[in-house]
Amino acid sequence: MHKVSGEFQIPPHLHASVPLEMKGLSRDSARMMVVNRTTGKAVHTLFTRLGDYLYAGDVVVLNNSRTIPAVLKGKQGKKQLEIRLSRKVKANQWDVLVIGEYCHKGGPISFIKGIQGEIVGSGSENPLMRMQFSVHGAEFYDFLYKAGEPVRYEYIETSWALDMYQTVYGSVPGSVEMASAGRAFSWKLLQSLKEMGIRIAFVQLHAGLSYYGDDRWPAPINHPEEFFVPEETAAMIQQAKKKGNRVVAVGTTVVRALESAVTAKGELQAKSGITDLYITKESSLKVVDCLLTGLHEPEASHMDLLTAFISENLLLDSYQQALMENYHWHEFGDVNLILN
Repeated sequence: MHKVSGEFQIPPHLHASVPLEMKGLSRDSARMMVVNRTTGKAVHTLFTRLGDYLYAGDVVVLNNSRTIPAVLKGKQGKKQLEIRLSRKVKANQWDVLVIGEYCHKGGPISFIKGIQGEIVGSGSENPLMRMQFSVHGAEFYDFLYKAGEPVRYEYIETSWALDMYQTVYGSVPGSVEMASAGRAFSWKLLQSLKEMGIRIAFVQLHAGLSYYGDDRWPAPINHPEEFFVPEETAAMIQQAKKKGNRVVAVGTTVVRALESAVTAKGELQAKSGITDLYITKESSLKVVDCLLTGLHEPEASHMDLLTAFISENLLLDSYQQALMENYHWHEFGDVNLILN
């Protein structure tokens, strides 16, 4: 038996390193563990049965941020470096993670087509640095899509194409990592939910790096992310709340965006900006009732957000079940629906 601990050590054979499409399966053929947030009771089913656990009038909220190829290869003199974008700060400045033997006095970092990057200061937290590129706007993104690759962690052995790191509905480029909770959705499943009277809404939060390597994770207060809650989404959710329907967030990024758009009076409003909201078990969620999330080996901040929905003991118990039932973990893996 695999034992879940505070570190969530997942056996290698349960690390999902291959997209379901590459196995000849559809995205929505992922498995789904449905957990009652009050009792901890779990049901094991398929993601295609999501509609069985929702009601007409419920609102499913998706993050429409699209993944960018955020990993660049560069040179400083003869030294080869890897630059991982974390978040856009200004038109031509990004917080980045530099992997390799970077030297502050070694001059700018050179990329293809004569593009250069220069470290101009510290990033929002260690080990991030602030890099200024020699181009910005459309020219920068043209360079990025020609030279960049998706962020890929050590459990993924194959360099999958960027399309494998996209949700089907992602439309606004900006996330350096995929908002992976929604990856299992297919257009067919979304259409079936609509036909059941379940409403679909969108927010946008551009996700930054979730891991710095060497057991280092971002501190939420130092990890601001750009978000946008449109008027249409705010109105749809306000209407649903008045009728007693539920709001189902697809991913922690959606939770963060929606709860960041709550007024001092506890009401959701249309809003755009930068959020450093840190959600924990002490947080009083004003908007989101249920959460659909992937199965990850979460760092403390991710774990804290989940405990805003379910007690830590019940969460650990459900993760133990996921291990025993051989669920697959990470961005190409199975999903977990936490219901009230």
